[in-house]
Amino acid sequence: MKLMIASDIHGSAYYCEKMLTAFEKEKADKLLILGDILYHGPRNDLPESYAPKKVIEMLNPIKEKLLCVRGNCDTEVDQMVLSFPVLAEYALLSFEKCTIFATHGHIFNEEKLPPMANCDILLNGHTHIPKCTKHDTYIYMNPGSVSIPKENSPHSYMIFDGKAFEWKTLDGETYNSFSL
Repeated sequence: MKLMIASDIHGSAYYCEKMLTAFEKEKADKLLILGDILYHGPRNDLPESYAPKKVIEMLNPIKEKLLCVRGNCDTEVDQMVLSFPVLAEYALLSFEKCTIFATHGHIFNEEKLPPMANCDILLNGHTHIPKCTKHDTYIYMNPGSVSIPKENSPHSYMIFDGKAFEWKTLDGETYNSFSL
């Protein structure tokens, strides 16, 4: 299974559309969104083309292709308008070579680890900064942000094909990779 991983759309219709265009080009089976889908949050400036209702209109029709976890900006009100579940704090995804603990990052992160087995992958959004760090007992990864990247990082997402991860710009250019 090919998985596209994205985070922190924050209600930007412009960047949501670019993300979905990349999803189609990648021909991924599922799109894993690591939270913060509709609301920009009080610490962030409004992203380009802030239009949460348009984001809803773009995501609801592909609900069967989405896997989502709750971000710190996602609420029960969001769930009322989205046709796919968004309120789980984490998801466990098992693959042949690894188990991925997918969460937004505001509860579980590099400083506050969830229960994981040796060599598992902790996958977070939240910081808006792409990252890959191999620790002694686990691997930490972050796809960065679709709409509000920080520390001069690109608007980005990740691809996982079961063997390797690739970090890509929304234009599809690979700028980092990690093989299992």
